[in-house]
Amino acid sequence: MRVLLKISGLIDALNNGIGKLVYWLVLVAVIVSAGNAVIRYSLHISSNAWLELQWYLFSAVFLLCAGYTFQRNEHIRIDIFLGRFSKRVQAAVDIFGIVVFLFPMSILIMVLSWPMFLDSYMTHEMSSDAGGLLRWPAKILVPAGFFLLTVQGVSELIKRIAYLAGLIDEPGEKMHGHS
Repeated sequence: MRVLLKISGLIDALNNGIGKLVYWLVLVAVIVSAGNAVIRYSLHISSNAWLELQWYLFSAVFLLCAGYTFQRNEHIRIDIFLGRFSKRVQAAVDIFGIVVFLFPMSILIMVLSWPMFLDSYMTHEMSSDAGGLLRWPAKILVPAGFFLLTVQGVSELIKRIAYLAGLIDEPGEKMHGHS
């Protein structure tokens, strides 16, 4: 189990690093959006590429930070019910949710989105909008984001099993809002 906990730590470090790096894309998106608005209204020049770049940046933040959000236990859940139970029950419910809901959903989306990315990449798919961007950079975000979410699910599963086995005190920074 110690090896699995080390793997969990590596996965946590990966998603933590990506999450902190991707934070900067929010600033880039704000700058692109503001710059696009200023140029469009002051110089009456516009390009669909700037709008699409904003969408790509938002997609990158949303998809690439899903694993980071899960690691930090800041994802949406129904704590009004689960918060009434012991941490052991919460961990057992988390294990069930990860195995029964998270893994099938995230693996399915990851697998089904990969061919769409490959097709887009191989055909050099472009946006149908005038002045639009290549589509594959946006399409790779889907399998990449769900890969990061899936491996974070593996990490969280390891931590919860280790917690129930008495090998660690608590399976994360926060567990259902109770530190």
